[in-house]
Amino acid sequence: MTHAPTETSPRRSRRAPTGRRSARPPKRRRAWRWVGLSLVLLLLVVGGVGYWLYSDLNGNIKGVDINEAIGDDRPEKLPTSGQNILVLGSDSRAGDNAELNTGKVAGARSDTAMVMHIPEGRTEAVAVSIPRDTLVTRPECKKQDGSEVASAKRVMFNSIYSQVGPACVVKTVEQMSGIRMDHYMEIDFAGFKDLVDAIGGVTVTVEEDIHDPSSGLDLTAGTHKLNGTDSLAFVRTRHGVGDGSDLGRIGLQQQFMLALLSEIKRQDLLGSPTKTYKIADQLTSALTTDSDLASLTKLAEFGRSLNGVDPSSMETIMLPVAYDTQDPNRVVAAQPQAEQLWEALRKDQDIPESAKKSPAKGGGSS
Repeated sequence: MTHAPTETSPRRSRRAPTGRRSARPPKRRRAWRWVGLSLVLLLLVVGGVGYWLYSDLNGNIKGVDINEAIGDDRPEKLPTSGQNILVLGSDSRAGDNAELNTGKVAGARSDTAMVMHIPEGRTEAVAVSIPRDTLVTRPECKKQDGSEVASAKRVMFNSIYSQVGPACVVKTVEQMSGIRMDHYMEIDFAGFKDLVDAIGGVTVTVEEDIHDPSSGLDLTAGTHKLNGTDSLAFVRTRHGVGDGSDLGRIGLQQQFMLALLSEIKRQDLLGSPTKTYKIADQLTSALTTDSDLASLTKLAEFGRSLNGVDPSSMETIMLPVAYDTQDPNRVVAAQPQAEQLWEALRKDQDIPESAKKSPAKGGGSS
């Protein structure tokens, strides 16, 4: 019997993320807006752009043929109208991102990953956040150039994107969960910088001072209007908030996404076609989807199919994790909680409370 090789990532001295989530409904609503932000923004922005501009904006959206890359080694599709979407916030550290990489971290990363499960009927949704420091078994995958990459154990989840590419991230999540991903959506952080500058900044309020040399963020407690560069630092920071784990950073990301959405809603996009086009151009340039969604028309159709989802019924759950016994700075999926969670989603059943509890406690909440 052949065993998969083991890969390890450089140790970083910080505590692992926690699986706890807040019981306060506003937090759940903010998380939903983060997961669905790209769809919501596209519907808002594209509605103010003439159809004659669609061809230009369509050309911005990058598509990945997930089905071709993965092949038949996938879970069965749901026999219902339910949908599962893998949403990534990426930090490619290349091109425009390289200039914004204040931490000098090499390689691409899937900085934020959520599985959005929408049961049959599409009136509710659950978002499962996968901590980026989770150690997983990466399956055998094919790179975009067609070369094969062998399976490997103990690979840090957020490194798979840079090692093999987005299709392998999808395949990894599918094998972790036993759930087929119907769609894939990725937004590049560098694109958010340009989007924020295009709308004139985003206003956020922080309760405590944030000083993080790694991201370059330096804010005093209070209300601030962030430009694109500061916004990028805001969604990247983690060392300056809470206990330094991913949860504090995720909370700031959710807060920022809500503020960004509110600012775009506030602006008179229909009254300013030039600004509307500029915003739509920046947003679509930052967007990568699976090939089945890689057009404005298809995205808009899919967005309309989710109109029945009530934000007040949304729930966000951190994948239950435990500290790794070999490396306390890493986590692994906690069992049986993680399997209980995935099984409930596979069967469109209520998630048991036991599957929402995580042994790893990082001192934050999501």
